[in-house]
This record gives sequence, structure tokens and C-alpha cells, in this order.
Amino acid sequence: MEKEKPVIAVTMGDPCGIGPEVVLKAFCDDGLWQGAMPVVYGDLARLRALAEALVLPLEIVPVDDASRAAGVFARLEVIDFDNVGADFPFGKVCAKAGRAALDYIEAAAKDALAGRVAALVTAPISKEAIRAAGSPFAGHTDMLAATAGTHRYAMTLVAGELRAMFVTAHIPLSKVPEAVTKRRVCETIELAAEALALLGEEGKRIAVCGLNPHAGEAGILGSEEEEKIVPAIEAAREKGIDCEGPVPADTAFYRARRGEFGIVVAMYHDQGHAPLKLVAFETGVNWTVGLPFVRTSPDHGTAFDIASTGKAHAESFRNAYILARRLAVGKSRPE
Repeated sequence: MEKEKPVIAVTMGDPCGIGPEVVLKAFCDDGLWQGAMPVVYGDLARLRALAEALVLPLEIVPVDDASRAAGVFARLEVIDFDNVGADFPFGKVCAKAGRAALDYIEAAAKDALAGRVAALVTAPISKEAIRAAGSPFAGHTDMLAATAGTHRYAMTLVAGELRAMFVTAHIPLSKVPEAVTKRRVCETIELAAEALALLGEEGKRIAVCGLNPHAGEAGILGSEEEEKIVPAIEAAREKGIDCEGPVPADTAFYRARRGEFGIVVAMYHDQGHAPLKLVAFETGVNWTVGLPFVRTSPDHGTAFDIASTGKAHAESFRNAYILARRLAVGKSRPE
């Protein structure tokens, strides 16, 4: 980016969920406007109507191109897709809303790949709605990786100094043992090391969880540790990565919270999500590591039951934006 401050693309998320609300609430905080310039990809009329209904002190204005962002506090610039409107009902799953959410993501990702924006922050979407709209993807992560043409990436949850990166994510639990391969575990450890470097914590130790209870208990409770995870850890160590494991998951996160590890590599979705959400349910961040651009997201869903009511908390989105800004500014620094 040639501008002094990076432009950060913000997608509105599912128009029927809490995405529009958390975006608007977050940008009432003048601290978010420092160091970067936000541009929202969404529906102008819907955002204006919601801001008025919630009595939020924001001016919602159109902008044709993200590169023309001005970054003026309380003057939120929106690339208007005009694809749902102000009166479309909140709190429902439908194909039209799913298609709208996909439009925002696709356009923002293309701008990120073209270098027109320095980072992408995505508000929540509905997996059911995007499937109804014809998307083959389970969510943001796989969609963005396919758009970028990368196969080497990982979902990462961030709750302050506690982080978890996932070997597998949105697949049935019955398919996890097959998907946990030496190659994928080693790749995820490498990505975890890259994530720590991006955070300015290069060299911190990485915990690698076991798959089975007690990390397999020397093969008594499962063989995946000895057959797949231990060889992956050894391969990562040969590359100079400081990692420990297999660590039983019931102690890995406790030790990480005490500061022993910079990041925990979890084998499957709930192994890492449960402890992270216990300590940061309303404040955690989802970060996709491995994409050719920065992408973060709040670590919560569309919450259709409270959409447009004013009850949604914006802390997770706010933290996602702050992390994206930190990473974007770091990438823009000269080597």
C-alpha cells in the first residue's frame, strides 16, 4: 500500500444476522480509526437504516473504490452492493442473504489479492444460507483459500496471549483420525511458527496436542500419536522449530495460559474451540494463517435470534479489526 495508513476491507456478513450491528457499533470507537482506514463491503441502505434505528453517531457514505478511502472518524465509507435493502427482514436464514454475503466476500478478497486493501475483516456469515445460495464451501476459511489458490493454511483462534491453531476444522469428528496425517500436522506446526513470527514472538515454544485421551497413553488409548504426530513433531524440530508434544489437550491449554507456549496446535475443532471460548467467548478472534493477505474475523456466529435488537456485543469484531490492523501495519514495514 502506498498510502500512509493501510486500507482495511470489512465485509458486512450475513445481512440478516448481527454482522451489520457489530460493524456499526465497533466503528463508534474512535480508537479503531487510528492507524488504518476502514471500508465496508455491504448494503448502504441497510447500514444507514440500522444506524438510525440504534441511534449510533455514524455517517454512512458511499465510496466507489476502496483505494479512495479517506478514513475520517465517524464517517463510515461503504462500497454499496445494493443487494438486500433496508426493509429486508432480520433474523432469518435465506438464500438471498447468503448470496449477498458471498458477494461482499468475493469482492473484498479480490481487492486484497490485487493489493487495493491491506487486510480483510469478515463479519459472520451463515453456512446454511451460503449453501442455499449455491456455495460449495463450509465457510469463510475454505472460500478465501480457494479464491487465493492456496492449499497451505490453517484456522487460528486468538484470545489475547492464548492461541490455538487447527490441524482439522469443519469436518465430522468421525473423519478426524484419517485427516490427521504426518504431513498435515507438520504443516500446521510450521504455520504456527509463522504465526508467532508475524506476531513478533518468533521462537516461542509450540505445544502440539495429542489426538486421543492422555495423548494415547503410550499406544494404550490410540496409535495416532506414535504413528503420525510424533514423526511430524520430529520433522518440525529438524527444521528448527521449538515444539513439544504430543501434549494431552487437558493440560496443553492450562500450560499455555501460564505462558509456557506461544500457541497450541489442536487436532480438531472442539479440542481448541472449547478452551478458547471458555476464556474469551465474546472477545476471541478467528485468524486465517497462510493466505497471501491478512484475514481476521470475530469468533462468533450470526446470532439471528438477536439481530437488529441492539443486544449484540462488538468486542470480538473490534479485536478482530485491531489484530488485522496490527498485522497489516507490520507487513507494510520495510524489511
